Amino acid sequence: MECVEGKEEHHMTNPVALVTGSSRGLGKAIAIELAKSGYDIVVNYARSKTAALETVSEIEALGQKALLVRANVGDVEKLRAMFQTIKEEFGRLDIFVSNAASGVLRPIMELEESHWDWTMNINAKAMLFGAQEAAKLMPSGGKILGISSLGSIRYLENYTTVGVSKAAIESITRYLAVELAEKGIAVNTVSGGALDTDALKHFPNREQLLEDARVNTPAGRMVEIEDMVKTAMFLLSDDASMIRGQTIIVDGGRSIKM
Repeated sequence: MECVEGKEEHHMTNPVALVTGSSRGLGKAIAIELAKSGYDIVVNYARSKTAALETVSEIEALGQKALLVRANVGDVEKLRAMFQTIKEEFGRLDIFVSNAASGVLRPIMELEESHWDWTMNINAKAMLFGAQEAAKLMPSGGKILGISSLGSIRYLENYTTVGVSKAAIESITRYLAVELAEKGIAVNTVSGGALDTDALKHFPNREQLLEDARVNTPAGRMVEIEDMVKTAMFLLSDDASMIRGQTIIVDGGRSIKM
C-alpha cells in the first residue's frame, strides 16, 4: 500500500501537459518529448484509439503517467468534460498544446457550411475555449501553444477552411497572450511548412506540395516533425518566457521565397 501511495505522490508533483490530437503525427511527437522532460501527459484523441493507446504505452515506458481521454475538441461540452477529467485526475495543468486539427479540403465553390463549421470548431474554437479551461488549472502560471501552418498567410490549393482557421489560431494566440499574461501564462504558436505526416495523405496535391518543399526550401531540405518539436519545446520552456503572442514559423525559409 505504501508503495502505491508513494507512486501517487510522485505523480502529484509531476508537471502535467495536455496535448490534443496526440495519437499520431506532430501531437504524438510533442507528447513523447514532454514525457521525456518529466511531464505526465494527457493523451487526447477523437477516432484513432489504437494509435492513442500506442502513445500511452510509449509514455508509460518512459516512466511517466499517461491519461487517455477521448474527446472531439470541436464540441465545447466535450472539451470542458475533458478538462474536468484532468482536474479530477491531476488537479492541475502546466502545459496545454492545442494540436488537434481537421479540415475539409475543397475548392471554394464546393464548400458547404458544415465544412466551415467542422474545421473552425476543431481548429480555432477548441483553442480559445481550451485555453479558457486550461487557465483555470494553471493557478501558478503555465504555457499554451497553438499549431499553425503556412496556409494561414499564403494561398494553398483546396486549403480555404483550414487556412482561415489557422489564421484565427494565430490571432487567438495574440489575444490570449495579453489577457492571460497576468496569470503568468505564456501563449505562442508554432507554424510549419509542409510536413510529411498522416495529415498530408488527405491532400489531393500531396506530391506537388512535397516536391515544392524539396525544391524551394532555402535550407535545402524539407521540414521534419523533429524541427517542429524542437521549436515547440523551446516555446514551452522558461527560456522563451519573454516571447508572447508570437507565431514562430519553422519552414526552412520557404515562406519568404517567391
